[in-house]
Amino acid sequence: MWRERVEEEAAEVARGELAPDDASAAHLWSDQLIAGTDAVLAGFEAELGALVDPSDQDVLDVVRRAVLALNQVNYRVGDAGLIGYETEERNQLGRYFKHSLAESGINVAALAARNDIPDGDITGGRDW
Repeated sequence: MWRERVEEEAAEVARGELAPDDASAAHLWSDQLIAGTDAVLAGFEAELGALVDPSDQDVLDVVRRAVLALNQVNYRVGDAGLIGYETEERNQLGRYFKHSLAESGINVAALAARNDIPDGDITGGRDW
């Protein structure tokens, strides 16, 4: 989603439909942020897809590993002087995790309730 917005905005600038000073997507979503996020999410999807009749702990461990890896992406991007995950990105990532789990047949609300996860926030432990 972010990559597409960056490309779309670059095309608008190239066509003269958007002033270069008004283009912000590439600043908000750097190549490093997008590539790092894509790599983490691909790993998450692979791990999630490999689960067979998972326990709650199996599922939470897969989510936790992805969250910790996203923390590292956010740190590296910030250390490079670039913008990391902001409110909207955090919300999008949270929805992504919940949607991916639901598509895998996991009832996220029930998972959160069984494990005393407040507000169903399965991305606890995030620093982003």
